[in-house]
Amino acid sequence: MSIWNLFVKIVDWFIPDAAKAERSELSLARNFVFTHLFGPALSQSISLFLYLSDPAPGFACWTIIGCVWLFWSLPFLYKLTANLHLAALVSAELLAFTSLFGAYYYGGVSSPFLPWLIVSLLLGFFYLSERPLLVVGLFACNIFGFCAAFMAWGFPVLVPPEQLTTVGWISILSATIYMSWMAIYYANMISMRSDLEREAERHRDTAIRLRHAKDMADSANRAKSIFLAKMSHELRTPLNAVIGFSEILLEDENLDSNNERKRKDLGRINSAGKHLLSLVTDVLDLSKIESNFVDLKIEQFDLNKMVQEVIANVQPLVSERKNKLVVRCPDGIGMVSTDATKLRQAALNLISNAAKFTDGGTITMSVQRRKSQAGDWIEIQVRDTGIGIAPSDMSRLFQNFGQASRATSNKYGGTGLGLALSQRLCAMLGGGISATSELGRGSCFTIRVLAWMNRDSAPNENSPVVPSQFAHALPL
Repeated sequence: MSIWNLFVKIVDWFIPDAAKAERSELSLARNFVFTHLFGPALSQSISLFLYLSDPAPGFACWTIIGCVWLFWSLPFLYKLTANLHLAALVSAELLAFTSLFGAYYYGGVSSPFLPWLIVSLLLGFFYLSERPLLVVGLFACNIFGFCAAFMAWGFPVLVPPEQLTTVGWISILSATIYMSWMAIYYANMISMRSDLEREAERHRDTAIRLRHAKDMADSANRAKSIFLAKMSHELRTPLNAVIGFSEILLEDENLDSNNERKRKDLGRINSAGKHLLSLVTDVLDLSKIESNFVDLKIEQFDLNKMVQEVIANVQPLVSERKNKLVVRCPDGIGMVSTDATKLRQAALNLISNAAKFTDGGTITMSVQRRKSQAGDWIEIQVRDTGIGIAPSDMSRLFQNFGQASRATSNKYGGTGLGLALSQRLCAMLGGGISATSELGRGSCFTIRVLAWMNRDSAPNENSPVVPSQFAHALPL
């Protein structure tokens, strides 16, 4: 360990842990401890020459020597009280008293101790800059006491002025060294503060530019969402016509067995139209949410009835890949108050995803109603035995147009909007969706939303209310 590191370690021993948290406060504390360890050592020469100059060292001489030694106790006072202002106040008062006491007994107004009076005033302002009246008040009290003593008894002449010349030069030199150190430290602090102010100004400019860029990006995003909403709406009209006419043709009795090829072509047209319509619908719904065009339609309905509607809609999708659908929903689960359409859509998206990524497996839909101090919650859990999701891909699940991996997208298709849309819808209903998965073993998605809400208490889609107790992972 170098000598400098050892010295810093000694200085830091006096500094409380609380003062070490901030760089500026630590620097000020180190300066206080250092000057009060080095300063009294520098002043010992004054005590020595004063003792040698006084022909009969008495009360006055030993009082000054004692006061000089007392400065060494101030770092211990700081360590004991952990109050730098208190220690600095005692230091300034002790220095003012010592300088005026020495001036009174040794030299009067021409005393070699008077330069330290100015040092005491500057020391008080340096450490107690936020309390200038206190510093001025103490200084005035000391001056008043000095003047009162002079008016009452005059200046005693213990040592002829010409014999104090050596003490005077030493006192001036010591005060100059001390003030030079404080001036250098203060200049460094001002320079550091100027650098910090310039850095803060640069950060403010950067923050303004970032805020402006964010506003522009938000404006562009809103314009994009409005454009997508309008275009999606325009696309749905011709798609509905294509799907409708293809279904009419499929039901035409003239398409007998001799027209099987035409029937298959019409079926492909109908299937492709429905698929394209579902994609357009997802884009329309998501863009409506992003552009704040969606209103909640809060209504009371029977949860069992909604579950049956969901089952009826997804059964063909589940059966298409030879999967088995298991539904666990207790009878009489009760009435709920929320947006039935959005809750149904979120549940349909989860089951459709499960059916899409599972072949010849089991899809389990569990519905529960849980009570808590915050109110009732609806939990709809969809578990499958499909391909599962790797842990590294979980973070992309709820992003717009995000899918687990490129290979999944290429093999199974889709836009990656289903989960993002479902998450937004559940957020509007005062909840959210959690997911757990294991690659090759399947996935589990759980919707949790408020069971009873009204329009006034409906959360905004931009600041969803997600229950904290819903953050835990669900076992597979």
